[in-house]
Amino acid sequence: MATRTQPLRLTHWTGAGFAALVALAVLGPLTAVMLRADWPPALGPADWAAIRFTLLQAVLSAVLSVTLAIPVARALARRSFAGRRVLVTLMGAPFLLPVIVAVLGLLAVFGRAGWLNLALTGIGLGRIDVYGLQGVVLAHLFLNLPLAVRLLLQGWQAIPSERVRLATALGFEGADMCRHFERPLLRAVLLGAALLIFLICTTSFAVALILGGGPSATTVELAIYQAFRFDFDLGRAALLGLIQVAICLGAGALAFGAIRRQEVGVGLDRPPLPWPGDGTGARAGDVVAILGAALFLVLPLLAILLKGLPALATLPPVVWLAALRSIILALCSAALSIALALPIALLVARLARPGLVEALAFLTIAVSPLVIGTGLFLLVRPIANPITLALPVTGLVNALVALPFLLRALVPAALAAEATQGRLAEALGMRGLARLRHAILPRLMRPLGFGAGLAAAFSMGDLGVITLFSTPGQGTLPLEMYRLMGVYRTDDAQGAAVLLMALTLGLFWLFDRGGRLDAHTR
Repeated sequence: MATRTQPLRLTHWTGAGFAALVALAVLGPLTAVMLRADWPPALGPADWAAIRFTLLQAVLSAVLSVTLAIPVARALARRSFAGRRVLVTLMGAPFLLPVIVAVLGLLAVFGRAGWLNLALTGIGLGRIDVYGLQGVVLAHLFLNLPLAVRLLLQGWQAIPSERVRLATALGFEGADMCRHFERPLLRAVLLGAALLIFLICTTSFAVALILGGGPSATTVELAIYQAFRFDFDLGRAALLGLIQVAICLGAGALAFGAIRRQEVGVGLDRPPLPWPGDGTGARAGDVVAILGAALFLVLPLLAILLKGLPALATLPPVVWLAALRSIILALCSAALSIALALPIALLVARLARPGLVEALAFLTIAVSPLVIGTGLFLLVRPIANPITLALPVTGLVNALVALPFLLRALVPAALAAEATQGRLAEALGMRGLARLRHAILPRLMRPLGFGAGLAAAFSMGDLGVITLFSTPGQGTLPLEMYRLMGVYRTDDAQGAAVLLMALTLGLFWLFDRGGRLDAHTR
């Protein structure tokens, strides 16, 4: 490991300064929200209903996601088939997919005029309603089931093949494998995965905005938006923002406490072996799980493509202008995220106890983007018109939201670079920018490209803070999509969804590919 007892250099002071700026960008708006909140707190029946609905839909979404992920992850871990890598890669697509695109795809399949309802009415059965609690949970299941599968799949794949070989030699059956391998694995991973998804669902805004609404299906995030945008009740919006922060902090603390280290032993990285007790029934169950998950993920995307591609040529000019606005915003947001994350990651890699710096940089997990946006509005309003700053504020919040993901990608690579190239650079007397450019940065190009792609994708698909500030002439592509859906211009909305999906995935691919190419040339 690189020496960490040296005096901090200019680059390290830069990292400390940027970490402080991130803390200020989060705690400043949060303080403004606290000062503006109604005191003493007075929650009405609608506010309590929003809190209950937020917790209920998050619990249901988390439980269903991890429960359905168990057979899918188990099947993917035990089976080898053509297209397996493609399917596992597809599991990451909803993480990048703009939420509004996913919701529109689900409406095309499960909505009132969707494929499923058409099939049900065709055979004489009644329609299903995708709005309200069931619709919110369905959308969260679509978005978070792949995440749960990937988390559980990592646990199954961590079991060394030597352990499986030993179990076979000892004559283990399916029940024995479950007792000695799968149950300990699930105890180590399941609760943490469920709480992570719960945290994600408590801060979900676009899903509730489109599929929720009404007194019985309003989340706290949606209640903040309604109090801010429709009633302009800043005190109530601020109070709800504090409640949202409390929910996020509670869920985050539970998730952190639930993380358990999985001890399965160390193997020799040999290919996986067939599991004992793998009979015909087990194979059939695995096939059903894999096919069911694949259809659930692919059909909404296929529906978007089939309905949206023909509408691309007839999209109104306002959509193309919004797309250009979103691209510029995504590029600026990604650049800001990288500018903040790189010096912080380098500082963390050099400190003996980087806990405080990491905690400051990860504050955006505890405070939802809508709460930060509300606080920024309160801070800006006395000195300028917040509407004129809609895009810069949105870009700033998007960069802060992406920052923890960039740090998760950059910090391990920075630690490895300091332990190898950093030590060599010290021996050669390299300092400052020369050391950073020639010794450290080449080892960070892959995570930098990946992180920039994530930041750009998140910004492209964001439908949150922009809804608080924007006017019709400032809308991003997701906001224009939402407006088209609101006036029932479904064809245009589906065409915009295809455009948004292509731009989001394209930006991610370009950044990620660019980082890989640059890494190979150094």
